[in-house]
Amino acid sequence: MNDKQFKKPSFGLSVAALGSIVLSLFFCIMVFKTVSIQVGLLLGIFFITLISRTLGYRFEDLMKFMAESIGEAAFGLWFFIAIGAIIGAWMAAGTVPAIIYYGLGIISPKVFLPAGLLLCSITALCTGTSWGTIGTVGIALVGIGQGLGIPLPMTAAMVVSGAAFGDKMSPVSDTPNLTSMTAGADLYDSIKAFIQTMTPAYIISLVMFTFLGLKYGSGAANLAVIEETRSVIAANFNLNPLVILPIVILLALNLKKFPSLPAMTIAVISGLLVAIVFQGMSIPNALEVINSGFSIETGSSYVDPILNRGGLQRMLWTFSVAFMAISMGGILNKVGYMEALIADLIKRAKSVGSLSLIVMMSSMISSAAFGEAYLSFILNGTLYRKEFDKRGLNRAMLARLVSEGGLMMTPLMPWTTFGAFTATTLGVSGFEFGPYAFLNYLCPIISVAMSYMGIAVVWNNKANKGKRNFSEIDLTNEPTFAE
Repeated sequence: MNDKQFKKPSFGLSVAALGSIVLSLFFCIMVFKTVSIQVGLLLGIFFITLISRTLGYRFEDLMKFMAESIGEAAFGLWFFIAIGAIIGAWMAAGTVPAIIYYGLGIISPKVFLPAGLLLCSITALCTGTSWGTIGTVGIALVGIGQGLGIPLPMTAAMVVSGAAFGDKMSPVSDTPNLTSMTAGADLYDSIKAFIQTMTPAYIISLVMFTFLGLKYGSGAANLAVIEETRSVIAANFNLNPLVILPIVILLALNLKKFPSLPAMTIAVISGLLVAIVFQGMSIPNALEVINSGFSIETGSSYVDPILNRGGLQRMLWTFSVAFMAISMGGILNKVGYMEALIADLIKRAKSVGSLSLIVMMSSMISSAAFGEAYLSFILNGTLYRKEFDKRGLNRAMLARLVSEGGLMMTPLMPWTTFGAFTATTLGVSGFEFGPYAFLNYLCPIISVAMSYMGIAVVWNNKANKGKRNFSEIDLTNEPTFAE
């Protein structure tokens, strides 16, 4: 395929391409409401295919772009399968039910939200996976929260906030590794830059969750629901402390920096063994949990929906959203729509704040349009490298902005891979829990605000510390980078 035969998209055409996607999703989700996200994504692919045809692209070319994009995201897609298997296996093993059972016995409603935030943060920080945290500890906390009378959207927001924190900050997570790699920055320099903006955002979020906990946990907990949940779990599961072994094994493997997918496979196998040994499940039934998920009829209409989860089949809805969103992102990326949108904006950036805002918005829009944060990391990290070098800004700051824009808001968008997974796993859409996901939107807002004030700006030349406008900076002794 010869690239010279294709026209480059103009700014107006790029706006039309992204606008067609936004409108397709908006009408399906917000206006018609009964039309699924998948239909909105299909319409978006249809419209950008038609628009791309005006640039000389054939249908075969666009199919190749979609296939390449799916190939690049294949590792992430396998996580859907792994997480579905883990949830089913750990439910069958009694691992998650045990956490719910003991958690309801010791956690007070007043401290549930801040304590849950810290627990999810530590878990994701140790394991390096937000999805794994949501699919295991997150599900348990949802069950505990329901028993304590905490509204589901608040619990889900707390889980997602903590999971996103750990994913963004952990040196064993793929997010800081990928953003640092694509930006051309040192991993630990990037994490130091992350800490500067994440710290105030996290403290404020912790205070806000504490306030909500005092407000919603000030009354008496729903003792009847708590007692029903604990008695049903105790009657249907062997709650020997050893059933917690699968989560201990997964945490230990991740702390030793064992590869994530093999570690998750071991976690599934350990869960199935616990289910066979402690819960008396037959080998065929235990193996089928991987595909169909865990299913039980306890006679409690309240407890059954909490326990009946997991399996590959329950992940197919999420997988289909991810597949189409990534395919659409492949066209947007390869044709060059995002580059056309930001080319003129970069020239207009006269201050650190305005450049930070452009990178942040570009990363958010990319994640929303591509349906996948990984593609956004790769595009934006590469796209702004030379601009940051030219303006004397350290690439660690670029990695920070790309991760804040590309990662933090994606769980709130139900059509993205992260958003679809969260909605399926926790049973509540990002549109519903979004208002309470304080950390997810506070971090990007605080980051840009600090850039405008000249705070937490990472310069190559320390003599520029505190400066905000590019016209004031000293560009002598700037480092050079091999591309």
